[in-house]
Amino acid sequence: MGFFQNAKRWWLSSFGAGANQKVQQQVTATSGSYNYSLWPGGIFGPKSATLESNEEIFSVVTRLANTVSSLPIHLYQEYKETSNSVSDLLTTEPNPSMTAFSLLNQLETSRNSAGNGYLWIERGKSGQPVHLWPIDPSSVIVKKNVDDHSIWYEVSNNEYQFLVYNTEIIHVRHITPLSNILGISPIDVLKGPISFARSVEEFSLNEMQKKDAYIIKYDRSVSPEKRQAIIEDFAHMIKENGGAVVQEKGFEYERFQSNFQPSDLKTVESITRARIANAFNVPLAFLNEATGGNATSSMSEQTMIQFVQMTLIPIVKQYEAEFNRKLLTSEQRCKGYYFKFNVNGLMRGDTTSRTAFYQMMLRNGIASPNDLRKLEDLPIVDEPNADKLWFSGDLYPIDMAGQRQPSNNNLVNQPSKGGENDDEEPDSKVSDDQTTS
Repeated sequence: MGFFQNAKRWWLSSFGAGANQKVQQQVTATSGSYNYSLWPGGIFGPKSATLESNEEIFSVVTRLANTVSSLPIHLYQEYKETSNSVSDLLTTEPNPSMTAFSLLNQLETSRNSAGNGYLWIERGKSGQPVHLWPIDPSSVIVKKNVDDHSIWYEVSNNEYQFLVYNTEIIHVRHITPLSNILGISPIDVLKGPISFARSVEEFSLNEMQKKDAYIIKYDRSVSPEKRQAIIEDFAHMIKENGGAVVQEKGFEYERFQSNFQPSDLKTVESITRARIANAFNVPLAFLNEATGGNATSSMSEQTMIQFVQMTLIPIVKQYEAEFNRKLLTSEQRCKGYYFKFNVNGLMRGDTTSRTAFYQMMLRNGIASPNDLRKLEDLPIVDEPNADKLWFSGDLYPIDMAGQRQPSNNNLVNQPSKGGENDDEEPDSKVSDDQTTS
């Protein structure tokens, strides 16, 4: 009980006389009657200035968030798909205000923009999850108990404050060093390149907005009045003639050339895209940056395979681990229950590749016809054979190569060679006296 006494003392010292009211507020929130409209900025957190001002980062975060939230997620028991009220939170309605797509989309957006994404698990009286609520990362402080090194989450704002154990908060993050618990934000890593790219863009924009400049040369004997008249006449000439200038006797002019080169801006943009792709661990092609040559369908397929294997699978594995540990009980996990994303749809490739893959799966007894129909989002059929595993009859173990003989059934419809038909009846031949005249 030592830790809970310490936690109570910390709670009273942190929040003063209103602590009991805050604890009661937490209990009320758990029972499902808390007014979430009082949360400042809503329950979804503030906007990200970087996402709104940098199109490359906005593009990467959008791709990652849309991809993760679009993946099918199912609850399985011993490899068989099933469902219950908890799985419905991740597939249909996590809370009365959101869809499952919106929840995962905002959670992945927070993970990529702030480095950490949080969901609070609202539980019923029996401890079963009843709602999932996204939390603004800036309102969460992660604490470690020095007694047993357990992790606790303090969620605080001007309107609410509570402390919960780590199993009550789903926490997904970017890479985390051993000395820390919080994930590192890719946007923080990119502060230097982003600042440099912004400076180059501002300089280029200023250079492009500069008006044409000229150096006018004239004799020293020209009076100030005449000099002013020459300058005004020169400016009027440029304005009225679209920049064309007529050389007159008595003065010379030189055009002041700007040092701005559009190719320099393109080089900086390419370098920035490469650094953003590295920070978010996505293929460079995802930022519409050509990697040499024209993109072909096979190259696009290889890029997608690289993205799934090196970027997406580590992300969904983290989600699955959090869902399995914090949404399922230990008893359910012992019975073989687990959540799993289906990423096979991203690996299908084009029609030709999918057809060859399905034929291999079917002929080798790996998948049934109904299994393959599910992969193509086609309705399953009631034919009993559609759920059976089939095996190609022309395959057999190599040690039976000398024993296996062709079946006679394979020879039934084979055409006979000339002179080998011994069953031909004699009367089928035409006699010499049956010829027509």
